[in-house]
Amino acid sequence: METISTFAKKLWCVKKQLILFLTPLILLPLLFGLPEKEGKCLYVVLLMAVFWCTEALPLAVTAMLPVCLFPTMGILPSKKVCPQYFLDTNFLFLSGLVMASAIEEWGLHRRIALKVLKIVGVKPAWLILGMMITSAFLSMWLSNTATTAMMLPIANAILESLFGDLDTLKENCKVKDETEGELLCRVSPTVPYTLFLHSAFMTTLNTLESEYQMKVWKGFLICIPYAASIGGTATLTGTAPNLILIGQLKSYFPECDLINFGSWFAFAFPLMVFFLILGWLWISFLYGGLNTRAQAEAKAEAVIDEDYRKLGPINFAEGAIAFFFILFAVLLFTRDPKFVTGWSTFFNKGYVSDATTGVIIVSILFFFPSQKPSLSWWFDSRAPNTPYVPLLSWKKAQECVPWNIILLLGGGFAMAKGCEESGLAAWIGAYLQPIAQVPPAVAVMFITAFLACFTEFASNTATIIIFLPVIAELAMFVKVNPLYFMIPATTGCSFAFMLPVSTPPNSIAFASGHLLVKDMVKTGFVMNILGILSVSLAMNTWGRAMFSLETYPDWARPVNMSSTVTDIQFPSVPPFNLTSL
Repeated sequence: METISTFAKKLWCVKKQLILFLTPLILLPLLFGLPEKEGKCLYVVLLMAVFWCTEALPLAVTAMLPVCLFPTMGILPSKKVCPQYFLDTNFLFLSGLVMASAIEEWGLHRRIALKVLKIVGVKPAWLILGMMITSAFLSMWLSNTATTAMMLPIANAILESLFGDLDTLKENCKVKDETEGELLCRVSPTVPYTLFLHSAFMTTLNTLESEYQMKVWKGFLICIPYAASIGGTATLTGTAPNLILIGQLKSYFPECDLINFGSWFAFAFPLMVFFLILGWLWISFLYGGLNTRAQAEAKAEAVIDEDYRKLGPINFAEGAIAFFFILFAVLLFTRDPKFVTGWSTFFNKGYVSDATTGVIIVSILFFFPSQKPSLSWWFDSRAPNTPYVPLLSWKKAQECVPWNIILLLGGGFAMAKGCEESGLAAWIGAYLQPIAQVPPAVAVMFITAFLACFTEFASNTATIIIFLPVIAELAMFVKVNPLYFMIPATTGCSFAFMLPVSTPPNSIAFASGHLLVKDMVKTGFVMNILGILSVSLAMNTWGRAMFSLETYPDWARPVNMSSTVTDIQFPSVPPFNLTSL
């Protein structure tokens, strides 16, 4: 028995190497049992999916596999694969990350967070709302991970002011209710019996109060990563799956120009607000409360005021960053908002994209001064002759930008291109006929639920890369507007709330040591349901009106199908009738 246990431990130590060696061998039958091109592409897709889900290789390294496998296996030439790694979508993402690094460099995000907390007040439920609003807003522009890492220390400082030291609170929660008999044994018989009852009553009260305070503490910690994940869905640059959607739309449907920064925000921001409110109500019901001691409230308010006071008045650099941040957002919103004429009409049609806007603004950050220019400096011989410091240095940008995520995006676009050109996505879509009989509203809920569950165990970027091409082909197969399936799939990938390993923000909150897995499962299960229902509501109300989802658009008709795909005999399926919803 001991030998088996030792051998199992050895295997566990080399599990990643075993996955790297065995997975290609196990998948080999795909190369011989399926049509040639589809089989080869499916082999690569499943190989990458296993490596992504198990992290047998770093995610970015797995993302580069199409560069070597697609050309060598005859799926796609190298000159078509490599450009996928730096499309204009990647430049939009890069510009958002550079802007975020400038905001972090000058502490503007912390000033915004403390200002919001000053406004909402210090009662537990309102503080939870303030934490969620701040986290959601910041994660629209910063990474979800950076937002969570910044907000958790602020939350802990406020909680210590409200409830005292956490270790003491935990000890109080461990105190068991003592029975009357136990108290009688401990206390001298000369003490009046009413004193025993009073002691037991006070012990019970203290324990219940400590348990309540511990619940509120958990509510504070759990709301931050959840709000960061929700907030990231509101903008195209907020989370990687949104950009994967844009890139794959351009690949599959070049004529589709419905989704850009402004139109996505107009759809996703109300959805984010609605879901955030539902999430706040659920977390407050489960963990929070509206009442606390006035003295504790005063302490918490003093902590927030003191932290805000330490920031001092807003300086020139913060003001400049705030100006460029607002300009960045406004220009992206107004380039081509669809419901009104955007400023892109001043240029050649199709020449200016969101990436152009983003790169223009962030380029200014590298030469705009961080201190207020002064004409008197030129004539003052005593003034220090030091070089001026720009708002952002390239060294800082290099440190803050997660280049691995950019490679991951490129790998997703390369995989989608391979699935399209080889005919794999169409081949899989042809075998999804049973879903064609499902009412469209139910199909939307099923797709959202499936991807929300899958992404609990895998990276949300990897998840959407794997499934979005299949979902696009499914939509074309059943003659449904592809956006009706692809948008819920994209947002559903951000709804990973149940496990610590689901997202980096969840892991950061769990690593604090104050949350249990059962806390996240209990809270996250209902959050997932609320998210699925929210997406379904959005798609069937304002989403239908914005993107004309009740009709099958001309831009969705196949224009680049390989000869392999035309040989597939698709069953005749009547189109979905969304007007019956």
